[in-house]
Amino acid sequence: MSNFTLESFTVETSDGVKLRTRVFKPGGEIKDNLVIVLVHPYSILGGCQGLLKGIASGLAEKGYRAVTFDMRGVGRSTGRASLTGFAEIKDVVGVCKWVCENLSTNRILLVGSSAGAPIAGSSVDQIEQVIAYVSMGYPFGMTASILFGRHHKAILQSPKPKLFIMGTQDGFTSVKQLKNKLNSAAGRVETHLIDGVSHFQMEGPAYDAQMVDLIVQFILSLQEE
Repeated sequence: MSNFTLESFTVETSDGVKLRTRVFKPGGEIKDNLVIVLVHPYSILGGCQGLLKGIASGLAEKGYRAVTFDMRGVGRSTGRASLTGFAEIKDVVGVCKWVCENLSTNRILLVGSSAGAPIAGSSVDQIEQVIAYVSMGYPFGMTASILFGRHHKAILQSPKPKLFIMGTQDGFTSVKQLKNKLNSAAGRVETHLIDGVSHFQMEGPAYDAQMVDLIVQFILSLQEE
């Protein structure tokens, strides 16, 4: 018996796209009024909110509310996916606005997976209630930068605390590329490297529990500041 409840909603963005959204709530006591909003991998390569279900349910079982959603053009969400992820920033902003209005919170942790990381990163400073950011496998490498390079500046310049989780065998970003990028980053920046793990391995369900633990540790460290 899972110790969380799941509800589905439709959230409308500022440009009229309707997004299929799921809210994972703890079965017992809610530990914190913080809500974790998760942004899924690249829509064009089959990214969808279902890939984040394991992490979202794991967070709910630990006492935190978590929200996943299908970005435009994915699943039952309307609209069309964009190649560079800029239209999808409106999706993240729309869902976060809905979360603040409907889940009575003014504190959001934004978590992006793979291509969801640059999209979430570009949204961080557009949403006042976002207090911090977690990236799982940010594609900083040269080839990925053709698509997502224009997103880098927003998250690197944001003063909000950020955690970058990556496998040391990530095919899109080398450890050296990650460190070079983060050298210029503002504010509090943490990295957590998972030894010997590739980009898509880390996205898989085998690493969900570890992602949950790292996100929870990061949340607890924010409370100490």
